[in-house]
Amino acid sequence: MSTPDTRPRTRKTPEQRAGEINDAAIAIAREKGLSALTLRAVASRAGVAPGLVSHYSSSMDELVARTFRELTASELDDVRTQAETESEPAARVARMISTVLSSDHDDITLVWVDAWSLGRGSAALSVAIDEQMSAWQSFIAQLIEEGRRSGVFRTDDTDAVAWQILAMIDGIAAHALTRRTDAALFAARLAQACETLVGAAPGEIAELLPTH
Repeated sequence: MSTPDTRPRTRKTPEQRAGEINDAAIAIAREKGLSALTLRAVASRAGVAPGLVSHYSSSMDELVARTFRELTASELDDVRTQAETESEPAARVARMISTVLSSDHDDITLVWVDAWSLGRGSAALSVAIDEQMSAWQSFIAQLIEEGRRSGVFRTDDTDAVAWQILAMIDGIAAHALTRRTDAALFAARLAQACETLVGAAPGEIAELLPTH
């Protein structure tokens, strides 16, 4: 006859349970995109009842938006950290390009692509998209301003140019994802386009792209 398990059970704190649910949502989004985030999928991954997911999230829209915000903010932090390893403005832009177009960011590209589609029907996600796109634009504008102050970039409209560069990054990454090709193959062309937009000398950015 089996002996009953009399060991005391440890009840998880609300913070621990919420963290497990968030981690489950992030894992699913990385693997399959935001469109795969459903109540049952998150509950199954977290090993909890669907009702518990609802308890810790006001709605699935809110959970999707929160997951998107966390993943994309982390991506930007990574790109910023990589760019800051360079000391010169042109090299920082080159490092930004090579980092964001690397295959390491394909999972986040899928998250962005899903977000642009799903955001049309979700106010919470739409707000999160606007926040993260603005954060990216501000980061790129900062790089451009550094170049202007040092005299290597010559543009009179930093904000507009930053938005154009962001649009090119998004377009290249999204097209590469859907065509199942390597976005990094387009890094040199993107760098050359950036040179024109920021008013840099030919090769000022493209020639500084990492070769590995």
